[in-house]
Amino acid sequence: MSNSPTAGAVVVHGGAGASRDHEDGCVLAARRALAQLELTGDALDAAITAVTALEDDGRFNAGSGSVLCLDGDTVEMDASIMDTRGRLGAVACVQSVKNPVQLARAVADTPHWLLAGEGAQRFARAIGMPDSEPISERQRSAHRKLMTELAGSVPVMPGVNNKLFERFWNYKTPLQLPQGTACDTVGAVVRGPDGHFAVACSTGGSAPSLLGRVGDSPIIGSGFYAGPEGAVAATGIGEHIVRHLLAHTVYGWIAGGMPLQQALERGIALFDKEIDVGLIAVSRTEAGAHSNRDMPTSRMTQR
Repeated sequence: MSNSPTAGAVVVHGGAGASRDHEDGCVLAARRALAQLELTGDALDAAITAVTALEDDGRFNAGSGSVLCLDGDTVEMDASIMDTRGRLGAVACVQSVKNPVQLARAVADTPHWLLAGEGAQRFARAIGMPDSEPISERQRSAHRKLMTELAGSVPVMPGVNNKLFERFWNYKTPLQLPQGTACDTVGAVVRGPDGHFAVACSTGGSAPSLLGRVGDSPIIGSGFYAGPEGAVAATGIGEHIVRHLLAHTVYGWIAGGMPLQQALERGIALFDKEIDVGLIAVSRTEAGAHSNRDMPTSRMTQR
């Protein structure tokens, strides 16, 4: 990794398919990340600061804004972090944690890189991380809307028959179909002034989904990747993203010399138009974002 000075950069997204009305949340997250970068110079600190802000916002599908699972009571969250100093951590299907991205960072200090479910939750309690806030009316309203849509004939996940969720129901409570869909993630990529790169991602999961579903967000190379030539974060329908190892694939194009925006556009072009997908990335000289849906973003560089 080069020690030559460079301009730090931050790119933040609020999820493919999320409302552009929420872009102010991404702007705030990017500003906080840039301030953190000015303070410590650590790209990973900055990326985590950005994602923490998005988790706390309440309007994005992460942290306090996470979607309710089909039972209307459970929240399962995933998160990940990675940088070019060797730090790598992720959590999957974690419940009752206020900031999953900070738990993913803590996992990077253990002998493991990924903790899931009850084990991740117990780890959070062991290191004193706060519980999630109570479920909000905003979350409950979104769930009611999803259940109404599931009762209809329009697929709420592209290519999937709604009846399959009834067939494979695996929650403790009975299925009650008389609410839309959420597959988005939040994420940040950062280039530090020392030339190091970092990425952080967090998601409240997919709606609809079966209990225990894991998407692309905590899967290295699929939802996130950082290497010596840059960092990439993906958002969208994880079941499709993982089939292309999207983050690493796009990183490989950038590392091979492809202009960053061209690499992002090529990555999005891998998917059918009905599949929500978005990307953000930083390289040694560039920073950008691209999506086939509305995607709130913010991009900032050090002066």
